[in-house]
Amino acid sequence: MGPRRDFVGYGRRPPAVRWPGDASVVVNVVINYESGAEYSLPDGDGRNDTWGEYSYQVGPEVRDLGTETHFEYGSRAGIWRLTRLFDRLRLPVTLGACAVALQRNPELAEWVTGTGNDVIAHGWRWTDVAGISRDQERAEMARAVEVLRELTGSHPKGWYLRSFPSVHTRELLVEEGGFLYDSDSCNDELPYFVDVQGRPFLVVPYSKVYNDVRYLLAPTYATPRHFYENLRSGLDYLCDEAARGEGRRMMTVGIHERWSGQASRASALADFLEYAADRADVAILGRAAIAEWWIAHHAEWDGPTAAGGGR
Repeated sequence: MGPRRDFVGYGRRPPAVRWPGDASVVVNVVINYESGAEYSLPDGDGRNDTWGEYSYQVGPEVRDLGTETHFEYGSRAGIWRLTRLFDRLRLPVTLGACAVALQRNPELAEWVTGTGNDVIAHGWRWTDVAGISRDQERAEMARAVEVLRELTGSHPKGWYLRSFPSVHTRELLVEEGGFLYDSDSCNDELPYFVDVQGRPFLVVPYSKVYNDVRYLLAPTYATPRHFYENLRSGLDYLCDEAARGEGRRMMTVGIHERWSGQASRASALADFLEYAADRADVAILGRAAIAEWWIAHHAEWDGPTAAGGGR
């Protein structure tokens, strides 16, 4: 049941990808917008969320106001610092929005539609789906699509969930229709196609490494400079590989409004974006643009284009 595992992928010889502008590496930044969609007692979950700014946790018998207000910081202040940054640099960004979170902050929906940035659906709420029934997951997916379509004027083109999809998720995406890709996998540095009920479906892999979650997960970033250095060294290495003829890649940078929206941490992201934008061999693109490019052009380069096609 569910996706079969593939330990080969593109193998030793990745496809000779040609990115827009002949870039060696395309960088996509995803703002994970989850504030207001997390587990909380006021929303009837019977538990508090665990992804606050600190490891101490309040038991489920009382509200964790510290964590609640930390998430509120993300929607009240952090998200606007990040949007101002991308507006100032005139760079595209992808908003990974939980439907309930965006519903609770309609001004952000106005911003994303007004700027033309793309939205990847981040589930109905920021809750786990791996253990729920197929019917419940289908219903939550349909609700998310309905709300995001109402808020943004279009069907979301991509989908990813809180850490762990279920064995049904990808089949439900194809069943729902309207999706170009999903990003629930972290198993490659290039998009690839999988077979879903006899139909090709695109996967645009995500990353938990080039991600500000490492401010909280060991080994942690002691300062924002560590986040910047992690991003810059990764991009430099990918570009060097491309220059040596070892293949062009995609780099996903995952950030969160409640973490990278803090002023000190935003400085690390700003420095990286300015550095990446100054490199002639790098293109910064929205996630939907990467998916659409791959679908339109993947037949032009050598190499496997479907799951299990490693050589």
